[in-house]
Amino acid sequence: MKKKLLMLLTLACMVCLTAAVMVGCSSGNEEKSEEASSFDGTLTVGFDQNFPPFGYVGDDGNYTGFDLDLAAEVCERKGWEIELNAIDWDAKDSLIDSGTIDCIWNGFTMEGREDQYSFTAPYYSNSQVVLVRDNSGISSLADLEGKTVLAQVNSAAYNLLAEGGDQAELAATFANLETIADYNTAFMQLESGAVDAIALDLPVASNLIAGQEGYTILDEQLSTESYAVAFKTGNEDLASQVEQTLREMYEDGTVEEIASKYEAINMENWILE
Repeated sequence: MKKKLLMLLTLACMVCLTAAVMVGCSSGNEEKSEEASSFDGTLTVGFDQNFPPFGYVGDDGNYTGFDLDLAAEVCERKGWEIELNAIDWDAKDSLIDSGTIDCIWNGFTMEGREDQYSFTAPYYSNSQVVLVRDNSGISSLADLEGKTVLAQVNSAAYNLLAEGGDQAELAATFANLETIADYNTAFMQLESGAVDAIALDLPVASNLIAGQEGYTILDEQLSTESYAVAFKTGNEDLASQVEQTLREMYEDGTVEEIASKYEAINMENWILE
């Protein structure tokens, strides 16, 4: 009898322990799912306020830009509030991980970052290019040998040129590859002759030199890529809702209407249909 009672007690303990472990795992998964999908109806958009024409400070002192206008229209159609958060670009990963921002929507390259975020489908095709002064003697990427090239810190252009990047071999020929926080300051450096070239996104380069003389965007490109809206990993539902609304906006002509406000935006590069 004692042996049978002991066996029954042991079996009961094992059942209880197994149940507790299963409940604990279930609770953890539910918490993870809830964390990834939590959304309170206000879309907090993280962007670089020095990244025209996608996001920047307008002449009236307010935030404006192609991507910010797209985000505002999406929120209006979904019945959401929008909060624009001009972020330190180098801190974007920690901000989205902590939930301080819901998404990164600011000419954000998805190539090479596919596993780091939950993305919408790509909506805009972009190129990384090099901007130089007309009198620099630089007409090709090969001419950058021995030159000082500037890129925004932690940008797609910098990642291409840095060690391990697809253009690291080219960058090894530079005298220096330097970084800077924003493109307006970068352009001032180029204008003064402090640097020989800037590596950056084509629409940003076009916007910087609009109405300016004495500058050239090299024909040779560093790369081609795609922009998408990035959400925290696991937040596919919110990404899907934004993507579907962008498709509807393209179909009814709203995207083209917004694009017409920004000279550097080319609707031929819109790829989400």
